[in-house]
Amino acid sequence: MSEWGVADVFFEPFYIMKTFTLPKLSYRYDALQPWVDAQTMEIHYTKHHQGYVDKLNKALQSAGVQDYSSDLSHFLRRVGSYDNMAIRNNLGGHANHTLFWDILSPAGEGQPSGDFEKIIDEAFGSMEDFQEVFTKQALTQFGSGWAWLVVDDEGKLFVTQTPNQDNPLMDLVDKEKQGIPILGLDVWEHAYYLKYQNRRADYVDAFWQVVNWECVARRYQEALA
Repeated sequence: MSEWGVADVFFEPFYIMKTFTLPKLSYRYDALQPWVDAQTMEIHYTKHHQGYVDKLNKALQSAGVQDYSSDLSHFLRRVGSYDNMAIRNNLGGHANHTLFWDILSPAGEGQPSGDFEKIIDEAFGSMEDFQEVFTKQALTQFGSGWAWLVVDDEGKLFVTQTPNQDNPLMDLVDKEKQGIPILGLDVWEHAYYLKYQNRRADYVDAFWQVVNWECVARRYQEALA
């Protein structure tokens, strides 16, 4: 199984089909409390993310798609070629949540340190300025969607938002939003409603307490490679 949660399984006697699987969490459902409650984590992971995985596999099978890559980044970059909304939505849901779980940690550092802190300062002025810009994107995303910290093709950082389950790597998103996401915040109501109800701002504030900045910094270096 790959790091993206993809396994090769026998589908028919003489045919091997790749199927996506739910990646394992590296922490317990209650590990992010009090910022993210255990019930929300369990439902979000076992129902919503699992649902995207199951529906993606079904959509690929129904569409007879066999030529996709098991590398999610590569797959996202060419999802427009399939012209299939079910594949687009559920691929995005799987990829976005896979990143989301990875950049959360019960030992969140609160803010980056070392070289990456300097990189944030150079790109946005300060960590506080970055958080203000990012928070604005999270709060102004109308309806369901995501806020992102993204690396563009010149290695520069920028902040953006996408609706629904779109991802900045998708060839379908606006050009000014395209790049490699290294930090993402799910602002669908299912991500916060049990604890925060309609208080999205409180949820966004809590998010900063559980960000795994070491992981974000690693993803930044991988994006530059």
